[in-house]
Amino acid sequence: MEEPKRDQTDCLKTRIMIVDDHPIVREGYVRLIERRKDLQTCAQAGSKAEAIQLIMQNPPDLIIVDISLTDGSGLELIKDIKAQFQEIRILAVSMHDESLFAERSIRAGALGFVNKQQAPEQLIKAIDQVIQGKVYLSPEVTERMICRSIGSDNYSAQSPIESLSDRELEVFEQIGHGETTRQIANKLNLSSKTIETYRENIKHKLNLANATELTGHAIQWVLENK
Repeated sequence: MEEPKRDQTDCLKTRIMIVDDHPIVREGYVRLIERRKDLQTCAQAGSKAEAIQLIMQNPPDLIIVDISLTDGSGLELIKDIKAQFQEIRILAVSMHDESLFAERSIRAGALGFVNKQQAPEQLIKAIDQVIQGKVYLSPEVTERMICRSIGSDNYSAQSPIESLSDRELEVFEQIGHGETTRQIANKLNLSSKTIETYRENIKHKLNLANATELTGHAIQWVLENK
């Protein structure tokens, strides 16, 4: 089907893609964004695979990426996007604790992070910042990153969860959703042996004795971060 022609007004708008696996959430973002005359949503995706396909068809100016997607981690999607489309700016969003995911999002290639529990106006503020090529983080996360960079003791203590790598955290979350090793391997396009290695690393870092403790800990973490 032929793509509809964009008029001159549309060409002046910042085109935004939304990547979130909850249709109701995506619709909420659309309504919020469309209130602004200088912004427009150009595409929606519910998975990593769909997002990459849509980006290749018609690259947007900015992408809002949820950290948790049905087919894997939004962090990995951010890395994939930046590897292929360096000019696209990315804003990460999540229900998870920003102390755990904000810095990871920036390292992955996003320019900003917004917790979904914040007021809607904060999302628009973040979009404006990221469009300009500026970093958007909450004051708390900004202070945390500065303190770490100068070696301050204020934020030197880490929770065991923070010690996990991005991939380990992704596997940990999938375990918490009740996925088996084989299911996680298929979802992440990795071997079952690789997933087992990640499981062992996670148990060691979190000081968990066995698979039962790992599963229980992961389920509890997921429930607390819904």
